[in-house]
Amino acid sequence: MNPATKRIYVSQDGNDMWDGTEERPYATLQRAQRAARAAGKAGRPVHVCVYGGTYYLPETLRFTPEDSGTEAAPVLYEAACGQEAVLSGSLRLGLEWRPYKGGILQAETPHGLQLDQLFVNGQAMRMARYPNYSEEVRILNGYAADCIREERVRRWADPAGGYVHAMHKHLWGDYHYLIRGKDENNRLLLEGGWQNNRQMGMHDEYRYVENMIEELDAPGEWYHDSEAGMLYLFPCPETEIAKALVEGVRLAHLVEFAGSGEAPVTHIGLSGLTFKHAARTFMENKEPLLRSDWTIYRGGAVLLRGTENCSVSDCTFTHLGGNAVFVDGYNRNPLFRGCHIADVGASGIAFVGDPAAARSPLFEYHERQKLKDMDMALGPRTNQYPAGGLVEDCLICRVGRVEKQSAPVQISMSMDITVRHCSIYEAPRAGINISEGTFGGHVIEGCDVFDTVLETGDHGSFNSWGRDRYWMLEDVDPDRINQDQTAEDSPLPVLDMARPITLRNSRWRCDYGWDIDLDDGSSWYQIYNNLCLAGGIKLREGFYRICENNIMVDNTLHPHVWYRGSRDIIRHNIVFTPYAPVRVPQPWGQLCDGNLLHAPDAGEPQPASRLQEQSGSDSRSLTADALFVDPAAGNYQVCEGSPALKLGFRNFPMDEFGVRKPELRRIARTPKLPVPGAAASASGRRPQLSRWGRCKVKNVVGLGEVSAAGLPGETGVVVESLPWGSWQLESGFQVADVVLELAGGKVDTVEDLFRLYEAIEPGEPFPVILFRGQREIGLTVGKRA
Repeated sequence: MNPATKRIYVSQDGNDMWDGTEERPYATLQRAQRAARAAGKAGRPVHVCVYGGTYYLPETLRFTPEDSGTEAAPVLYEAACGQEAVLSGSLRLGLEWRPYKGGILQAETPHGLQLDQLFVNGQAMRMARYPNYSEEVRILNGYAADCIREERVRRWADPAGGYVHAMHKHLWGDYHYLIRGKDENNRLLLEGGWQNNRQMGMHDEYRYVENMIEELDAPGEWYHDSEAGMLYLFPCPETEIAKALVEGVRLAHLVEFAGSGEAPVTHIGLSGLTFKHAARTFMENKEPLLRSDWTIYRGGAVLLRGTENCSVSDCTFTHLGGNAVFVDGYNRNPLFRGCHIADVGASGIAFVGDPAAARSPLFEYHERQKLKDMDMALGPRTNQYPAGGLVEDCLICRVGRVEKQSAPVQISMSMDITVRHCSIYEAPRAGINISEGTFGGHVIEGCDVFDTVLETGDHGSFNSWGRDRYWMLEDVDPDRINQDQTAEDSPLPVLDMARPITLRNSRWRCDYGWDIDLDDGSSWYQIYNNLCLAGGIKLREGFYRICENNIMVDNTLHPHVWYRGSRDIIRHNIVFTPYAPVRVPQPWGQLCDGNLLHAPDAGEPQPASRLQEQSGSDSRSLTADALFVDPAAGNYQVCEGSPALKLGFRNFPMDEFGVRKPELRRIARTPKLPVPGAAASASGRRPQLSRWGRCKVKNVVGLGEVSAAGLPGETGVVVESLPWGSWQLESGFQVADVVLELAGGKVDTVEDLFRLYEAIEPGEPFPVILFRGQREIGLTVGKRA
């Protein structure tokens, strides 16, 4: 370290009246900040060393331009080596518990205390809710259609202050409502529902309520009567409540960087710190993001607004009620490296610009404008957007625990954001979402993204929209937008984009949608060297997409409602099934050729006649065995002599997806790998991977699958994937369900499933017995005609 560096120390055993040296450390970060500010003004580098322990913040720690460092003299706040320094937005509660009734305890709380979340010995308690919370239920961790019906509402003496949480009617996100009371007919008086930019109302079934004392009926639940100053808790059985650490969450923001484009906060770094316990912000999520499906709240546990060259590295974010990190408006070169983000209420890291930076912005899906009225200048209108951001080597999982229109990484109205070598999984919607083309230049590379779209639908592990200026102009035929124009001519579709967006060298898996989903209008994408393990690649209408050298395991390319003259290029890909087009005029794009339709154990390569029929192109494409090296181990490189190589396919690394930091790599999960159809268990039973309608199913095979499901033996058919729009998804099936019985007959194999299903008359309801969460459950569904 530079000998000129000013070293400042903070310890829970310190004293703010001391001098902040190693021997006489300060007690609070606020006091250290004042000392760091003075040293920074003198032009010295500053290193604030924070010793281990939990620092309960009395208010948000706010950095302003006065706290800035410089390139030569940066300011760093860092946890002491090997110690966990926690910045907490909660308050430690000293309570005297006494019995209430039915195993519930009560304790008086300080006057005026408002609680958003409660933790006991570090474990999150659940605000009293109906139905009760269950990790085994995929959507909302429990839902009930009757939760807001009059019969239920009648039970509540005064529901004011409670909440209704519901999925969007089409599963395009969610809604949240504050209960203001109820009328004389036991109908709830609600405020809210603004958290989605595609207003269609709440789902008829997927919803729950919370924060009524009458619903306090399960271990781990709590209710706080703030007016009476009384906290009620149904403790978990093992809890010694008299000795327990009880923490109540208060602050929504823990740290803010508060600058502007004219006076930015510069060269401040946070390293090795843990950010914990920030309040939920779902009722503040109101602002629409142009014409995407999103609304957002501009805040997070760490908020960057008006910064240059600031960084967050090797930090942990956990048990946060809203966004973990929000990068708002003007920010240049923000860096996030080596962080672990988990158990977050909303998004992991969000980059969102100011809509005033967009030219001719529209804010709702159905809004339209005319070309003659549109600003035709290129690129952004102002500099009020994030640019040059880097998210690298981060593990981001279990986000969207409260808000379902969220993502581990969200990008909107930003430029040149790079997401590199991140492991991303367990998300209710997309793993990485780009809300619109503004302003391009993003690079997604080396990432491992899976277990996504777990609670929503019509989406992918990667999702984008391109409802930019050009999209759905009232006075322009979209099929004529690009006649005699090229990307170099800066035609309408890329007016908002400074550079193309690149997806490369990443692994994707989505069992409830597409692996890569370029939706409405997404244009000027370069998609190459991607391994797609389940859902394939969807390209809806848009322009100038180059999709090449990708592998779509057990799936294919999904072109949807393309414009004529789209100038798309589709080449050198390996697909496992014929294309799945929806209303695409032939011939497809500028070029669709040199692709390989994988046919295991096929003989000599043959022309891909089915692909040719579908695309009106593919004259050089082949049907052949791709000759993969080791697909059972996830290595989909092709062997020397593969027909794919002759078509122009080039191998890319299969062992460089996801995080690289050793501490994160040890704990990061990896996606479930597809099961090659030829493998059999020791008993001789084969997987027999098949399609049941639009979903994939296979036989339960091997002791590993038997153990994972908790089955009594090798029996039943497991659901491998449930694409959006499949009748099984709409009927309540979930990925990893094991079908044991159908229409009264035993299902041991895929053949049994198909035989029993085909015997049912169209429209006739039938029972299904599934094994889910270590127990049998029943469904009644109707066969589609």
